[in-house]
Amino acid sequence: EVRLLESGGGLVQPGESLRLSCVASGFTFSACDMSWVRRFPGKGIAWVALIHSDDESTDYQDTVEGRFTIYRDNAKKTTYLQMNNLKTEDTAMYYCATTCPVLPPEASNAYFDNRPWAFNGDQGTQVTVSS
Repeated sequence: EVRLLESGGGLVQPGESLRLSCVASGFTFSACDMSWVRRFPGKGIAWVALIHSDDESTDYQDTVEGRFTIYRDNAKKTTYLQMNNLKTEDTAMYYCATTCPVLPPEASNAYFDNRPWAFNGDQGTQVTVSS
């Protein structure tokens, strides 16, 4: 069974940090580009960061550039998102997504970097930044 299991969210104050993890199973993780997306309350999905499978190069949405770092551990089949200097506007449900066509057809989808990404919209991890 293909799974993407996110964890690490929580309630923090502005300026604090969190590290999100996404453990993959059921597919060749090392061959897949991975990303993090987020859903703000009552709004659609927004891209946060992505990491390529071949050279582990990364790209970030402008509002998180310099604060968030995406990285991966292929041996652990895990994608991470280190989030520093969190702001109230980072409050959202966070999901990890993949470009590999491994999730079932009913999986949620987003489109960025000129290609589709799939994620499990029933999972995710909540990040709440509040003073």
